Amino acid sequence: MNKRGLILVISGFSGVGKGTIVRRLMEKYENYALSVSVTTRPPREGEVHGKDYFFISEEEFSAMEKEGRLMEWAGYVGRHYGTPRDYVFRRLDEGKDMILEIEVQGALQVKEKYPEAVLVFVAPPGAAVLKERLLGRGTESIEQVEKRLLRAVEEAEAMEVYEYLLVNDELETCVEELHRLMQCEHRRTNRNRELMEDIKLDLKRFVEGEQ
Repeated sequence: MNKRGLILVISGFSGVGKGTIVRRLMEKYENYALSVSVTTRPPREGEVHGKDYFFISEEEFSAMEKEGRLMEWAGYVGRHYGTPRDYVFRRLDEGKDMILEIEVQGALQVKEKYPEAVLVFVAPPGAAVLKERLLGRGTESIEQVEKRLLRAVEEAEAMEVYEYLLVNDELETCVEELHRLMQCEHRRTNRNRELMEDIKLDLKRFVEGEQ
């Protein structure tokens, strides 16, 4: 079976629990790793370069973008964020399934450049649950929560471009479904052409030796 890792892109509405799913998945299974993004914003208190983000200058970011060293990128409030290609591909070669927890815009960029990427959209079991989770975080006002919900209405239009839809109702069930999904992806025939050729050759040699 193909031992090289796969690119797993996870998107979903704000407050749906993407980060919690990713953390639990990595706690339970060693073959997953989370991509570390590059950003031009300064580090916040407690953030570590190379762990939370790779903190770089605008000039460095621009050079990476022009040289094709970013798998996807976006601007937000005057700062830039992106996924470094070399970092991700080194971990893929080590056999890690690389998780990119990014928004729809970035997911579409990744899929265009790397069609083999696996795109998963995480949704809540219902709109009322999503609002409850947003309020439960205690970090935003009612007005901000309402804006998040309006944004979710827009983002929902992009669900069809993803290969898989994952409903985050019960955390452990959701994590197990995601892990099984990735196991199935590893067993796709188009990812195991070398193994199939080895099987064919082995059968042929065996049958010829039996005759």
